[in-house]
Amino acid sequence: MKNSKLTDDKDLIRNSAYFVLSTIVSVPIFLAIDAFINAMHLNEDEAISAAATGCFLGGVFLGRYCAEILLEQIKKISNLHLVALFIVIVVNIIWIFYHADFPFENHPALNLLMYWIPFLGVSVLTGILIKFIRFMSQNELKEAQTSAANSQSELHLLQSQLSPHFLFNTLNNLYGLSITQHEKIPPLLLRLSDLLRYSVYESNQSFVPLKEELSYIDNYIEFEKIRIGDRLVLKTDIEKIDNPNIKIAPMLLIVFIENAFKHSKNTAEENIFIDISLKTWSNYILFSIKNSHNKAAVEEGTTINQNSGFGLANVKKRLELLYPNEFELTIEEEEITYNVNVRLKIK
Repeated sequence: MKNSKLTDDKDLIRNSAYFVLSTIVSVPIFLAIDAFINAMHLNEDEAISAAATGCFLGGVFLGRYCAEILLEQIKKISNLHLVALFIVIVVNIIWIFYHADFPFENHPALNLLMYWIPFLGVSVLTGILIKFIRFMSQNELKEAQTSAANSQSELHLLQSQLSPHFLFNTLNNLYGLSITQHEKIPPLLLRLSDLLRYSVYESNQSFVPLKEELSYIDNYIEFEKIRIGDRLVLKTDIEKIDNPNIKIAPMLLIVFIENAFKHSKNTAEENIFIDISLKTWSNYILFSIKNSHNKAAVEEGTTINQNSGFGLANVKKRLELLYPNEFELTIEEEEITYNVNVRLKIK
């Protein structure tokens, strides 16, 4: 009952809007038709102009009704339909004006043929054109809304995968340490607790303050320092960010940092080298990371670890969804180094 009343109210508002709009539009239409009738030197020009205005508006509404019937058959309107309608309307208008210098006051049949039929054709076709344009606009809006909803759902799915992926990798590392260096486990668990708190409770937003994300990154680096120990040769050049209005997608850069720590241990060198840089410049966040790398060892292990590229594929898809045409990502894999450079527009 309530929904029915709400629908009736909407119909009443819509009909009232149509009435007001028709009243406003009828004024310039009347003036234009009156000027045309005067040019033809017809008697009772005001009465004819008023009648013609009423016929034109009636034809427009008739055209809208005809358009609804046509839409049930056509289903989809293209730009070709609109162009064809527009051309026919223009041809009819040219026809009317071309014969304006030859009024046929004593020949009603010729007047009907030369003026009134094309005139009514223009009004009906105008109504169809307006309805078609509105239909196309509504369809485009619905498609855009559907696309946005799908993108948002996909984004939420990608974000929901981040914490399990991170936890999976971390637990694997903890398992190895529990066998060989069990004394490192307690401080690592404390760090892990802080990391998971952020990844579970803070990263469910599309964008977070960059300073919070950097705090998370710093916590993760400290976690890896404890895990790797003296093998790690780490260089960081990370700008201190205090402005809370500088935002970034959560858990985005950490994927590259995590991969750097994870894959740099494959190096043939005794030490693990990692160089991390993050700056803000103009309206962009500039991030780069370089780590030691053994390309041959990684290629040999590709078939063994099929999930190793999950995080990178995830972050690339998130970049496309959150930063459309607003990011640059370059990855350079060399024999002994792996370089990642990211440029993001500040949100």
